[in-house]
Amino acid sequence: MTNQPNSVEARDIKYHFHPNTNARRHEEVGPFVIEKGDGIYVEDNNGKRYIEALAGLWSVGVGFSEPRLAEVAYKQMLKLPYNHIFTHRSHGPAIELAEMLVNMAPVPMSKVHFTNSGSEANDTIIKTLWYRANAMGQPQKTKIISRKRGYHGVTIASGSATGLPANHNSFNLPLPGFLHTTCPHYYREAFEGETVDEFTTRLAKDLEDMILAEGPETVAAFIGEPVMGAGGVVVPPEGYWEKIQAVLDKYDILLIADEVICGFGRTGNMFGSQTFNMKPDIMTLSKQLSSSYMPISAFMINDRVYQPVADESERLGVYGHGYTGSGHPVAAAVAVENLKIIEERKLVDNARDTGAHMQARLRELSDHPLVGEVRGVGLIAAVELVANKDTKEPLEKAGNLGGLVNAALVNNGVITRNMGDSLGFCPPMIITPEQVDVMVDATKKSIDEVYASLK
Repeated sequence: MTNQPNSVEARDIKYHFHPNTNARRHEEVGPFVIEKGDGIYVEDNNGKRYIEALAGLWSVGVGFSEPRLAEVAYKQMLKLPYNHIFTHRSHGPAIELAEMLVNMAPVPMSKVHFTNSGSEANDTIIKTLWYRANAMGQPQKTKIISRKRGYHGVTIASGSATGLPANHNSFNLPLPGFLHTTCPHYYREAFEGETVDEFTTRLAKDLEDMILAEGPETVAAFIGEPVMGAGGVVVPPEGYWEKIQAVLDKYDILLIADEVICGFGRTGNMFGSQTFNMKPDIMTLSKQLSSSYMPISAFMINDRVYQPVADESERLGVYGHGYTGSGHPVAAAVAVENLKIIEERKLVDNARDTGAHMQARLRELSDHPLVGEVRGVGLIAAVELVANKDTKEPLEKAGNLGGLVNAALVNNGVITRNMGDSLGFCPPMIITPEQVDVMVDATKKSIDEVYASLK
């Protein structure tokens, strides 16, 4: 980092308080400044070019600097740069996007509600379920069950649903009424000698035992990502979602599919719910909805959810919730065009086909002394690093190996993110097999370099 007092780095340290960052450490090391993006690549302020192997934050599906999205945003800004959708108002882009989403839903959905981020969407879902419980004369039916290591946002309610300690510590979270059941990570959570079928049966029983202990009449919903993202790209074992849904159906508990990362092609189907045979009542959408070119999110609800909420808004005179930027016309217009690009360029097919190549190439790393597990589906994967393959133990403490290899990857021209000791891979859905090869070769080189340094 340059020590010049007026450098970009020095100005950032002086003025900028970053999210998800060690603030004191940032004062020492400064920012990693990205200036440009093009396709699957980004470029820093020193002119070095990198493969963006996490698509920003799991989100830039169509790649960086797509001219069609810039053009649509510009035209919409000239036509209607802003209007709200409170009190019966609407505008063309929000109407078109809502219609598109309902029509592409993998299960029947009734309505779309717009928000600005995945956290806001899940927060609003939870508030809406509490509103619905009162509408149905069941004010006690408010508890939310999620999973350890699940990620559903960082606002107060969505952060409570999140199952990661880093998002709870010193924030006085989770709130009462938020419960976390077993993470479906067979590699880490299975008992010795336990088969996949026995493992998934046990997890379904864990959930049922929790529901019975709390009282089924107090539980509103179960929320889960089809594939866990920030918790380490945890792919559920075969049969897991079918068994979980059977328990939810037994006790009349709603299923929320958090599709923020998986939605719009990432797993090789338009939605992760299709990949894992989920039948959600509610779906959370964001990230690849606009390829994160503009902040926008949404959730879809089926008629079972919508009708009591609509009745309560009639009784009270208003559904008293909304955001200034809900359904922002520029963001909605960009999202509509983004979804058209995903369809026209067959990016869901590419996520499936090139994703299969990525999964195969990454699994070539499985025999490496520092690799404990390679897992994934479509164009999302993780390589979990261990210091000891037999005991699955980390290097001194969890996250050390992941941090070392992540730093080596940056030096070798690949940007990703380590979640503890799991390296995430979620490149833009436009990536080619040849670009995958470059990314995986750099990953192997980086792991080899760290292994050599440790020896």
